[in-house]
Amino acid sequence: MHEVVTLQFGQRANYLATHFWNLQESYFTYSGQDESLVDHDVQFRPGVGADGIETFTPRTLIYDLKGAFGTLRKNNALYELSEDLVPGQGLWDGKEVLQQLAPIPQSEYQKSLDAGTTAPQLSSETVRFWSDYNRVFYNPRSIVQLNDYELNSRIMPFEDWNLGEDLFSDLDKEHDLLDRDVRPFVEESDQLRAFQIFTSSDDAWGGFTARYVDRLVDEYGKKAVLVWAMEDGRRTHQREVNKARSVYSMSSEATMYTPIIDPPSRLPNTIRLANSSEWYTSALISMAMESVTLPMRLRPYHNFESFLAGDDSIRRIFELQASVVQPEGHNKARQKPTAESNTMESSEPGSSKVKTEFDVDFTYDSPASDKSHVFNQLQVLRGSKPDDEDEDSLEDLGFQRKMRLYNSEPMFHRFYTPLPYPILDSFPDDMITQSTSEKKLNITAALTSSTRTADRIRNLEVLAGRVITVDERENLVNGLGEIRESYETGWMSDSEFDDD
Repeated sequence: MHEVVTLQFGQRANYLATHFWNLQESYFTYSGQDESLVDHDVQFRPGVGADGIETFTPRTLIYDLKGAFGTLRKNNALYELSEDLVPGQGLWDGKEVLQQLAPIPQSEYQKSLDAGTTAPQLSSETVRFWSDYNRVFYNPRSIVQLNDYELNSRIMPFEDWNLGEDLFSDLDKEHDLLDRDVRPFVEESDQLRAFQIFTSSDDAWGGFTARYVDRLVDEYGKKAVLVWAMEDGRRTHQREVNKARSVYSMSSEATMYTPIIDPPSRLPNTIRLANSSEWYTSALISMAMESVTLPMRLRPYHNFESFLAGDDSIRRIFELQASVVQPEGHNKARQKPTAESNTMESSEPGSSKVKTEFDVDFTYDSPASDKSHVFNQLQVLRGSKPDDEDEDSLEDLGFQRKMRLYNSEPMFHRFYTPLPYPILDSFPDDMITQSTSEKKLNITAALTSSTRTADRIRNLEVLAGRVITVDERENLVNGLGEIRESYETGWMSDSEFDDD
């Protein structure tokens, strides 16, 4: 079934992952409906609840700090255990004094989900935690609270990269995190294909994730590791140093490492964003992230990881970009979504389908210049069929890739599916200003590997050389330099060739 196990590290990552899981839940179809284009077995696991009823819950592990889960309980309606309701009698038979924090009141949105009534409209004021807009049930094993640190603590803030690294080492020595948390999800998979990781890279979670990735690669070296690394848009020396450490530690180990600025600095006038609300900013990111990974979950099976490999599997840092596509006059015939409608193509040699202009760039502040060179790009078009679709798109992909390599052209893959992006009631209702009468969006999303990454890493090198302590500086700066060189060499522009 080519399953994917997801790991979520920290508050920002869990805001994004909650949107992701809400979308996956919306793709389920029931009796009397057409079969879903999405293969739910990839991201969801079957199980049996406490009452013996079959369940279907995400294949995920959710790590967060004390106080970060809001009203989300480890045991929910599917897995409510009777022994949890009545505290057991311990060895102490004297008088007990119970001290308990005041419970967090449940949001009106969650109350409406429990009651089966129409959900109220959410806002940045009513969303206090990522669990406030969560629509799915999780297996109790998925919830992992780290009690060593508290959310938004001023006394012990979870900010320094080394704190996360040390926390992982301490917990792993005590519990063996892979054996305790990951292995149960891996062993119940028929054919595990990848680990998908949501994390932040510019705080202590970067250090925690880096060591976790090391362990995953050591234990499951043949499985893909896809890292979505979120970065705060506010830049300080501390955060930039944390980014440098994360890039150095994870980009060479992971199959894909994608930095994501949260929130992006440049937005079109069709998108309205409340930058102070993680619910808003993570919803925007989910449009691109969930869309570009859709081929992983669709029927029939698509080898998503091979499309990222390019011609040499060396360049693993990708840029995330997306555009909202307005239907042309809404006059195109609506196509009935069927599995056969999904198509994948590699463009023919000499074509110019590589796209560099998008509404939103989640990885870089500045737009792509004419001097930047694209090594590899994966485009996903959902809802809106490409105008330049070829009749030859079914030609052997391996042959096309060889021809592109022979002609020194970028590796390029484009995937089309008629399944649009659904706007759920857990999504900010006023974020997209263009017409969405059917509560669905046509999205073009892309993962791109280009020479822009070299400029980004060069800036991190300079900062690390100034700020990092001597004992760490040499390894970090030299390591970043080696990564940067892979995005600078191996190609020559036409202008350079003409000058010779």
